[in-house]
Amino acid sequence: SAVRVLKCCDTGVGKSSIVCRFVQDHFDHNISPTIGASFMTKTVPCGNELHKFLIWDTAGQERFHSLAPMYYRGSAAAVIVYDITKQDSFHTLKKWVKELKEHGPENIVMAIAGNKCDLSDIREVPMKDAKEYAESIGAIVVETSAKNAVNIEELFQGISQQIPPLDPHENSNNGAIKLGRQTSQTGRRCC
Repeated sequence: SAVRVLKCCDTGVGKSSIVCRFVQDHFDHNISPTIGASFMTKTVPCGNELHKFLIWDTAGQERFHSLAPMYYRGSAAAVIVYDITKQDSFHTLKKWVKELKEHGPENIVMAIAGNKCDLSDIREVPMKDAKEYAESIGAIVVETSAKNAVNIEELFQGISQQIPPLDPHENSNNGAIKLGRQTSQTGRRCC
């Protein structure tokens, strides 16, 4: 089967925990703030293809904000994370989306993750608000729990399903690179 290489960047509150859970199936209560960016990879099946995610976990602190374009440039997808228990993190998410819309790749797939859904009893951001906002910007939205491994795989499966099929006559499309694509394969949408 063909391998698609998908560069993906993520930012926001709880992003490192989500990436760590997705790639290593591990949760660390004492995870340190990301300095600059860290990098992880994971390959997942999607229809007749394998999607290899190259994930740049970018620093969330304001002093590293100017580094972000280095990581989202050329990305096929972006995961923007907020904390469902902190309304201000949802406002910050909107700033990141605005930046991606203005300066990011034109066809970038955006996924919004409302993390800490295990703490829904102290929720400050209603799922309805997140859904309405995601719909208005054409993004995927999922509530996740990195701690309890809820909807982490589903988040990245959702991204895979939004990646447009490759043109068999092109080497790359939307930040994705095809490697060894079989000539017999059709260009239909995966998943």
